[in-house]
Amino acid sequence: MKLLFDFFPLLLFFVAFKLAGIYVATAVAMVASFAQVGGYWWKHRRFETMHLLTLAVIVVFGGLTLILQNDVFIKWKPTILYWVFAGIILGSHWIGKKPAMERLLGSQLALPAAIWRRFNLSWGIFFLFMGALNLYVAFYFALDHDAAWRREMWVNFKVFGSLGLTFLFTLAHIPFLSKYLDTEIGKDTP
Repeated sequence: MKLLFDFFPLLLFFVAFKLAGIYVATAVAMVASFAQVGGYWWKHRRFETMHLLTLAVIVVFGGLTLILQNDVFIKWKPTILYWVFAGIILGSHWIGKKPAMERLLGSQLALPAAIWRRFNLSWGIFFLFMGALNLYVAFYFALDHDAAWRREMWVNFKVFGSLGLTFLFTLAHIPFLSKYLDTEIGKDTP
């Protein structure tokens, strides 16, 4: 359920884009992000950092998109967010006692320090790559097609391509992390 809650602004953006275009979709995503942050606070009486970062970036870049009626700004939003995440993750190698991914997932995974650092580094590089890939799809992919078709391709990539690549990247870690997963689960059952 949390996964759906985390992605509902993106899903609403996609639906609004298909029904009414990029500017309505941008406004919908902004409202949905405010609702997400408010709903999370209402239920938990605290804010989640990822939601706040996403809200800040969409308010700035979505706001510029709507005010200037130029979709260039909303196309930059995923890249900025990916690169902020990459900066936080990679910066945690030098700031703080634990890598960012260990702070995020340390209660669910018990990994040696060296593995945490490699895991952290791989996610930082992945987010750098995803930011660059978003820029490529948004501004350089299929330049021989018209702007409306390219915008449609970017939205489809933003919703399905980036989520799919993130899912595959997550799955790719399973073979490397599986030996560190708790093998005690299920031992007491006959």
